Amino acid sequence: MPGGLLNELEWDVIPPTPHPAHMHMALDEVLLERVIGGKRRPALRIWEWIEPALVIGSHQSVINEVDSVAARELGFVVTRRMSGGGTMLCEPGRTITYSLYLPESAVAGITFRKSYALLDGWAVRSFVELGIPAEYREINDIISPRGKIAGAAQARRRGFVLHHTTIAHSMDIELVPRLIRIGRPNIAAIGVRSADKPVSPLSWFTSLSCADVAQSLVRSFSKEFRTHQSSATPAELEAARQLVSTKYGTPAWVNRLP
Repeated sequence: MPGGLLNELEWDVIPPTPHPAHMHMALDEVLLERVIGGKRRPALRIWEWIEPALVIGSHQSVINEVDSVAARELGFVVTRRMSGGGTMLCEPGRTITYSLYLPESAVAGITFRKSYALLDGWAVRSFVELGIPAEYREINDIISPRGKIAGAAQARRRGFVLHHTTIAHSMDIELVPRLIRIGRPNIAAIGVRSADKPVSPLSWFTSLSCADVAQSLVRSFSKEFRTHQSSATPAELEAARQLVSTKYGTPAWVNRLP
């Protein structure tokens, strides 16, 4: 089977749910901890964006990555995730993000580099079924012949994996160099820089809306794996709100130097 050991797991599926940007970051940590603690099955969560956001990686410096003047003018929230990788531009109705929370044993015997392709393989197959010419490019990109469709990042904690992927459904590609300081000189001496890669949104290849593609991903995942319909519980949502107030929504976290 294409999913390897992933097919042996039973998964909770949390369908597209709207939250502010910092809340999405906090939910990733909360749900990963719930899976680590055995309080929830391995899970897929589809994010729904309700505000424009620039999501920087855990090892990046905001001052190197973000044009703060342009971000303020254009109304983009700057937030930091717990995983590595580069900065992602996310917009309501134009961006799809999903997270996977699973035991590291499900990718045992596979190199860290190869685990990205394994964990995103179902999404690539879903896009191909929609007629989108998608394939994987190591280490962490879903691409078309015209450029990057999606990028993934991971965090590993106590034998478990958080893997999340952000997909451009539609995008004004001229916004990227305005908001993200790709190719501009460093301001801070430390921090991983984002790579300069041309973007090719899904809307170049399909007439399906962003919401329709998100639902198609849910159906594809549920067809390929053993799944249970789920949602974030009130306790999980409250824990995430607490993390927003103490961590993800604070300047100390967002602007920290890695």
